Amino acid sequence: MSSSLVNGLDAATRLAESPLNRADTGSPIDLDAAELAARNLLVALGADLSSDGLQETPSRIARAYAELLTPMPFNATTFPNDEGYDELVIVRDIPFQSLCMHHMLPFYGIAHVAYLPGEKIIGLSKLGRVVDLFARDLQVQERLTTQVADWIDATLAPRGVGVILEAEHLCMSMRGVQKPGSRTVTSALRGSVKDDPRTRQEFLSLVANI
Repeated sequence: MSSSLVNGLDAATRLAESPLNRADTGSPIDLDAAELAARNLLVALGADLSSDGLQETPSRIARAYAELLTPMPFNATTFPNDEGYDELVIVRDIPFQSLCMHHMLPFYGIAHVAYLPGEKIIGLSKLGRVVDLFARDLQVQERLTTQVADWIDATLAPRGVGVILEAEHLCMSMRGVQKPGSRTVTSALRGSVKDDPRTRQEFLSLVANI
């Protein structure tokens, strides 16, 4: 596992176990500087900021991006697997949105998250929160997929993990090749979900039969 991913997991674990502190994940957001940068960008693009509709736009841009890039805190509530449940737990169709780090345009779609319990299980809502935790960042879909899988693997020590993300990227839909409706699919498999052919096929079949 790369050092950058380990650092990302450490930061995510701190966020999941304690109140949100933006300093845990990087530099604090400077709204004043962001507003000035947005103002300069709009002027450079030819916008007339004296017009009624644009006067407050730099401030709105700064606050919007601050919201999109601020993870939401949550407690990673886990429970002993006292009943010895040994089949896949899957939460499908988790909606998410994130920002492409290359163009700062949104990409959005659905996530399918599964794990094969070991000694611990986790509250089902937390699987959706983990996706949001990493999605509120400047991202690429491949890294987002891997971060979700590795967080679950590190937090639960399960026998296996499977994560599939399907997303449309506006940097591909609105600009460049301009192919609206095209979707990118990424996966990250760990443990038995990766190594055992029957478990892997079960996971893929359950996700496909939506």
